[in-house]
Amino acid sequence: GIPPEPLLAFLEDQVFKTLANRITGGGAGTSSGGPRTAVMTSATVAPAEPEKIEIDRSAYETVQSVEALDRWIAEARRVGTVAIDTETDCIDCVVAKLVGVSLATAPGKACYIPVAHGGGDLLSEAPDQLSPTVVLAALKPLLEDPAVLKIGHNFKYDATMFAKAESVGGIEAVGVDDTMVMSFNLDAGRHGHGMDELAKLHFDHECLSFKSLCGVGKNQITFDKVPLAQATEYAAEDADITLRLWLRLKPRLASEGGSRVYELVDRPLVATVGRMERRGILVDRNYLAKLSGDFAVEIAALDAQVYEAAEGPFTIGSPQQLGVVLYDRLGLKGGRKGKNGNYSTDVTELERLAAEGVPVARLVLDWRQLTKLKTTYTDSLQAQINPDTGRVHTSFSLAVAQTGRLSSTDPNLQNIPIRTELGRKIRDAFVAAPGHVLMSADYSQIELRLAAHMADVPQLKEAFANKQDIHSMTAEELFGASDRENRNKAKTINFAILYGISSWGLAGRLGIARDESQFIIDRYFERFPGIRNYISETTAFVREHGFTQTLFGRKTHFPNIRSSQQNLRQGSERAAINAPIQGTSADLIKRAMNRIDGALADAGLGDVRMLLQVHDELVFEVPEGQEEQAAAVVREVMARAAEPALSLDVPLDVEVGWGAHWGAAH
Repeated sequence: GIPPEPLLAFLEDQVFKTLANRITGGGAGTSSGGPRTAVMTSATVAPAEPEKIEIDRSAYETVQSVEALDRWIAEARRVGTVAIDTETDCIDCVVAKLVGVSLATAPGKACYIPVAHGGGDLLSEAPDQLSPTVVLAALKPLLEDPAVLKIGHNFKYDATMFAKAESVGGIEAVGVDDTMVMSFNLDAGRHGHGMDELAKLHFDHECLSFKSLCGVGKNQITFDKVPLAQATEYAAEDADITLRLWLRLKPRLASEGGSRVYELVDRPLVATVGRMERRGILVDRNYLAKLSGDFAVEIAALDAQVYEAAEGPFTIGSPQQLGVVLYDRLGLKGGRKGKNGNYSTDVTELERLAAEGVPVARLVLDWRQLTKLKTTYTDSLQAQINPDTGRVHTSFSLAVAQTGRLSSTDPNLQNIPIRTELGRKIRDAFVAAPGHVLMSADYSQIELRLAAHMADVPQLKEAFANKQDIHSMTAEELFGASDRENRNKAKTINFAILYGISSWGLAGRLGIARDESQFIIDRYFERFPGIRNYISETTAFVREHGFTQTLFGRKTHFPNIRSSQQNLRQGSERAAINAPIQGTSADLIKRAMNRIDGALADAGLGDVRMLLQVHDELVFEVPEGQEEQAAAVVREVMARAAEPALSLDVPLDVEVGWGAHWGAAH
């Protein structure tokens, strides 16, 4: 018969749902909430039992000659698949130096090719090894050959190491499967996707730990100082486990309906995001230093105000001391003690007190925000400037946020508060290179648009089609008038209901009584019954199957949906209501990202560089004079990101702006 993989991808791409269902055995298809959501191609599948493996690390080979290297490369070509992993001297791939490469061509059959070991405490002299240039020159044709499948785990890291290989003109790896991304597409929400965790989960196998070879803390050595016998066992095992994970996960993609989101969204994203990370973004060090100084002055002033309001000094950063001040010293009511016997002083608690007019609560909230911005951004961003490129290279995580959104670390750019004056000041620190501008392209109200489509809400669809102000329209529907106050209330309600908010939660957000907020929710559902149906159908589906799906078939699992603990169960239900919408939004921007570099190159705009992705926004560095053309290309790609796989009932609107820094591009 016809192999299901390419045929299924084609049928799903062309939206031949019935034929696709016949291949996957999914019957007529089940809908997960409203008539517009993804066709469910499989019932919930319990994770399979571990397949217990025995690994003989002594059987791994250390490759120290050209003949041995050629033999492994020939074997990889003969088999047609090879797992690849790189070892480096530090965790930041933008600055790391290559120490060695490991390959695996079959379970248990793996090797390590050292290129830069020696000269450390444990190795008095460099061992016999090939040079990086010789090894990379031999691997380059293999890595660049689409006919041989390369398998990596978090291959984005390894791809950067190969792309940096200047001695051989850089290596652009093609034809890559990523087992971390596969695991995420199959099991998001069930567990983490790091290799050690997956080895334990799928094979009941404990991988050699990095700590056992390199130590921890100030005595930790870098991998190039590890003796070759131990380095071979550790590195070759990584390639071996990666190959075994691929053999276990790849068939599940087809049988559990994961192929579509993997092939159409996440697999191509590995290379796209790797390029963005390598490009980095310029930050203005002097501006940051000045901002840090300004923040320090403001924090000192807040210290004094907090002490005055608290009737004496204490350590503001200590939740324990703050609890004592609020509920014992000041005698405030309503304090909640946790299991550890300390009062809760989290953001919800402080906001409750601030709303009741307690000055110290508002001041501490301001103090917390300012100190967080100072330490997380203005101070640490200066330290994160790469000395070689003069730019900051954030690391985007492809398998962390359960709904499929990208997250970022070192620095975390997803957490800059954009609606506050202080947050905007931090955005101003990200600048364009000389002769360039920064351009920002932002999906406008994408989650509400997707809700209109997925929940099939005629009024919302019509309003978006006619470019009406959606919050004013909601205010008219709910309150009969859309003055500023009603519009702001409607805006809060629109977003809160999509996140499954309770009447208590909405009452808190709007500062009204609970029965009034329940009346508003009831009226909202009366005016927009599609939203109510979407919520009840999505909740029913997740209770039955244990997961939700996006329009592209991305699954998010909710293991606590059947928990006996009410708060865990309700938390899962609230998250599940939004997951198909937020996840589809993430899928769309990822599809746009995968197409943008090619579209810009086709338009003769190859010097425009996509640098950042933050929620619904993409940031580019554009040569001066190319802004209008670049904006047109980016807007077109983003607006059509659903096509041809999906046809949406609402237009995707993209707002584009540019300026000397990120703040000005908005």
